[in-house]
Amino acid sequence: MATKHEVSGGGNLRLHVREWGNTAGIPILFIHGWSGSHLAWRHQYEGSLADEFRLVAMDLRGHGMSDVPLEADHYTDAQLWADDIAAIIGELHLDRPVLVGWSYGGFVIGDYLRAYGSSAISGVNYVGGGVKLTQASLNMLYGPGLLSYIEAATQPDLPTNIEAMRQFVRELVARPMAEVDFEYALAYNIIVPAEVRAALLMREIDSDDVLQHLAVPVLVSQGKLDQHVLPAMAEHILGVCPTAKASWYEAVAHMPFLEDPERFNTELSAFARATRS
Repeated sequence: MATKHEVSGGGNLRLHVREWGNTAGIPILFIHGWSGSHLAWRHQYEGSLADEFRLVAMDLRGHGMSDVPLEADHYTDAQLWADDIAAIIGELHLDRPVLVGWSYGGFVIGDYLRAYGSSAISGVNYVGGGVKLTQASLNMLYGPGLLSYIEAATQPDLPTNIEAMRQFVRELVARPMAEVDFEYALAYNIIVPAEVRAALLMREIDSDDVLQHLAVPVLVSQGKLDQHVLPAMAEHILGVCPTAKASWYEAVAHMPFLEDPERFNTELSAFARATRS
């Protein structure tokens, strides 16, 4: 059974947060991606991780059950994203959590680290995670699984939107999802307004300055078949961040935590324990 929290994030925006598991365990804060939801982590919080760890998953601002303002300035200010993470860590009294950032969640981790540093966390797991979003990097670091659908996914025309997200979700994985996983993913993607999806992509992001000086352990979990955030992004993190180590998933695309949850959960468990050793 999940415990539900309402946290006042950056600019007093209401964030929906849920937690499961061992309240005395090492906290792990899961941060989902563009157009996602805390529901993306179902194979983590419904699995054996909950026996040992305190699992916390948020709905990003504009997503899921968090507040959903449509004005772009709620999403283009890096400080607001940083304050969201700081508020969750503070209000829930998370003791040096491991931050797990999938896709856009990697950008949010960068925002937090730039504003607050790493003293309140014990490690970072980038999962197909983004750290750079610039015009020059688009075709080098992002693939057709994302780029092909941005235009249609950011138009507030419902039929166009639905068709784009159907294809977007299908291409998140290398092999077709189980029917229940596809239904969950399509549902939580489609409720995010097109205006919010567009606003998230309006800013330029470069976390190299943060990565270069990061002292906490970093695990980079990357599917080699990822066509959303390309393996080149993981290589970039490994080249810039002195504490980063890679876990490559051979036959996996953009969702290692769903495509190979047993391995992902085992590696995350070992990583979280090692951050405290």
